[in-house]
Amino acid sequence: MRPSRLTIAAAAVLALEAAALLVVTLMEVFGLSSGAATSLPSALGLIGLSAVGAVGLAALAFAVLRGRSFGRSGGMVVQILAIAVALSALTVQPFPVVFVLALLIPGAIGAVLLFLLTRRAGAEARRSADAEQEND
Repeated sequence: MRPSRLTIAAAAVLALEAAALLVVTLMEVFGLSSGAATSLPSALGLIGLSAVGAVGLAALAFAVLRGRSFGRSGGMVVQILAIAVALSALTVQPFPVVFVLALLIPGAIGAVLLFLLTRRAGAEARRSADAEQEND
């Protein structure tokens, strides 16, 4: 069965976030190779965690596209964390406008899409259970 537009949109948001995190990871690698890192172990740890995060987001995007519930729930957790980090950055001086907007806007869009997708999946599961009950 072909995925709905809502499913494709939610998976696309997660995939774009994975691509953005991959770009950040590559920037960290180039920064490390140029000698800009003050602490090698910290830089390597950050690169590793960023790479794992990018792969995880890509896996969640694929799971959402395939209709798996863990993709929706994992994706929602990531969106909520992105929103929380963006809101906590509001207290930083000088105010990082680009950072806040880059996290807040996709996080909010992704959370809404995943919420709507989860509601749709729940309604379909209820309809399926009702139909199965009527057949018994």
